[in-house]
Amino acid sequence: MIKAFTRSDGYIRSTVIDLEQLAELEARPLIWLDLVSPSHEELSAVEERLKIELPTRQESEEIEFSARFWEDDAGITINTYFLVKQPDKAHNETVSFALKDHFIVTIRFSDLRIFTEFSRKLVLNPSAFRDGAHVLSGILDLRVEVDADILEALSKEIVNIGRMDLKSFADSSKFLEYITSFEDINITIRENLTDKQRVLSSLLKSGKIPEDLKKEFSMMIKDVNSLIISANFNFERLDYLQNLFLNYLSVEQNKVIKIFTVMSVIFLPPTLIASIYGMNFRHLPELELPYGYPLALTLIVISAVLPLYIFKRKGWL
Repeated sequence: MIKAFTRSDGYIRSTVIDLEQLAELEARPLIWLDLVSPSHEELSAVEERLKIELPTRQESEEIEFSARFWEDDAGITINTYFLVKQPDKAHNETVSFALKDHFIVTIRFSDLRIFTEFSRKLVLNPSAFRDGAHVLSGILDLRVEVDADILEALSKEIVNIGRMDLKSFADSSKFLEYITSFEDINITIRENLTDKQRVLSSLLKSGKIPEDLKKEFSMMIKDVNSLIISANFNFERLDYLQNLFLNYLSVEQNKVIKIFTVMSVIFLPPTLIASIYGMNFRHLPELELPYGYPLALTLIVISAVLPLYIFKRKGWL
């Protein structure tokens, strides 16, 4: 799908166009061309009509920074991550920007809600977005705000997990699954923010960006830096929670081992007495006593109760 945003009579109008209507863009001031899951034919047609070189999907997925931001006489090309948050996981989608003259072309292969929100903002406030560079600034600014909201929500979830009673996690694997899930999401967020940090730094050094926008990019990079600090703090908090839970498990296991140890000590004297009187010797001093059997049972009971009394007095139970 190709969606064109053109300026006319002080207004910005959005229109879904096909390949045949690309030629009509030359007669209208184009400010933004949004390509959603474009075919090879659509990419080629846009490149030919607008005299612009667009990155392929394979090029946009490359991770080295030289392939994610480059500037030449024709303009600026950017491949950057956009975070897609789902209830239990998150992943990064690559979005490409090609800035040339007074318009910008975006290429994406998924329906990102942020573009719908920004397009509405663009149409309602056309005076704030004079050209493609301002559109780029607006999209990145909105993206940073959304990333901040996602990171804030994640931080609150981590805090809520930390406030929960560890005893409520009867299955230790459940708690560790929570920690692993949060770590995966936090890693994805930090990768996204680090990528934004490098892109914004490069835009600040670019000679093709107006000075008024450089001030906005400077504010954005400060926000991104603070978000990266928050993401790193989330890692520290998750490590703390994991260590706390593992220590809790160790204490609970020690309690179990302590109980078995105490029980073995308690039953050791009765076992010794029963073993003595269980020997098959012909002459035992108490063998002929009328009350020998009750006496042995009494000794067994006393030898079992006495350690319990001593342990309780010592505070070991």
